[in-house]
Amino acid sequence: MKPLLFEDDPQFWFETLLAFGEIAYGGADFGEIVAIASNIKSGDYDSWHDAWLATAERLYAEAATMHPVSARDAYLRASTYYRRAEFFLHGNPEDPRIDYAYERNVECFQNAIATLDHVERIEIPYDGHVLRGYFYRAPGDGPKPLLVAHNGFDGSAEDLHFMGATAGQERGYHVLTFDGPGQPSAVHRDGMLFRPDWEHVVGQVLDYALALPGVLPEKVALIGWSLGGMLAPRAAAFEPRLSAVVAVDGLFDAGAAFVQQLPWDRDEIVRRANAPEDPELDAFLAGAKEQNPTVRWALGHGRYVMGGATDREFLAKYLEYNLYDGVAERITCPALICDAPEDLFFTGQPQQLYDRISGPKKLLNFTAEEGRGRTLPRRRDAARERPDL
Repeated sequence: MKPLLFEDDPQFWFETLLAFGEIAYGGADFGEIVAIASNIKSGDYDSWHDAWLATAERLYAEAATMHPVSARDAYLRASTYYRRAEFFLHGNPEDPRIDYAYERNVECFQNAIATLDHVERIEIPYDGHVLRGYFYRAPGDGPKPLLVAHNGFDGSAEDLHFMGATAGQERGYHVLTFDGPGQPSAVHRDGMLFRPDWEHVVGQVLDYALALPGVLPEKVALIGWSLGGMLAPRAAAFEPRLSAVVAVDGLFDAGAAFVQQLPWDRDEIVRRANAPEDPELDAFLAGAKEQNPTVRWALGHGRYVMGGATDREFLAKYLEYNLYDGVAERITCPALICDAPEDLFFTGQPQQLYDRISGPKKLLNFTAEEGRGRTLPRRRDAARERPDL
């Protein structure tokens, strides 16, 4: 898809396109996004923050004086815009703008869902802490299938309202969304970082979910977005209580996004990243940040959510996020693997994952002709194509 905005900054366009994707369920407005973008300078994280924040603040103030329905709609959009505002600031974790915008995002979202039927905040016991999320109860009587959903490297449980939770609820699923370690509420409020053995996380989420009234225990599916397209299949490989798994997009090796930027093979990069010192790799990463806005953002955000005092230390951690050593082959439940052929980060990865899955499987391609080839497909489309539970 030809960028309509930020032609010289693919990362800014990618994030703007994600905001456009949230329009369908009330998470954004086309005119507001275009107006916001007109005040942003490509590559300038401060101007990005200021433009999104200004509109979010305006909507936040106006919502307090509105009719309840109008206020709900304003809060939903403000929530999205606050999340966008702090998105590129994580390279400096001490920046006070991060927590301000994040907490306002959550406040606005929770103000909105307080007016909705059958949506509630939840806290899932996890390793002596809690994982925060939301439960969307399907309409009607009797037990229903459950869809458990989590985001990826940079998305939140609040985003999932617009990315499948509402769509699933409308189609007769109970939906449970959560932020796992490394994801926004876990990082912002508890300092919990990502971990590659995602089955450890999902196992405790399922302990909680299967105790909820009205859930069919034999019909529980897991869906993950972005990096979640590797984490969810990883959990499915080890969690027999799952009856289906969905990956949007499917990932076999998350580290490939960095490996393809470096002049060594994967094994050499792993060795160098884990070495006590490697000035050559350090210099290469520094140069890549200067030349590539996507690498610049990914390294800064990566240190924030996975740890590592340096870019190289983060890279060592990130290379652990893969389905090597027969993990993908362990997936035997029905699997839906989604693929956007022009994806910004993981072209070819869905096919690699699909080819290795042992159980029933489907590869679903979203094309540029459909307007979905560059980024994540529209969330209601994935909801429509979920494996039969």
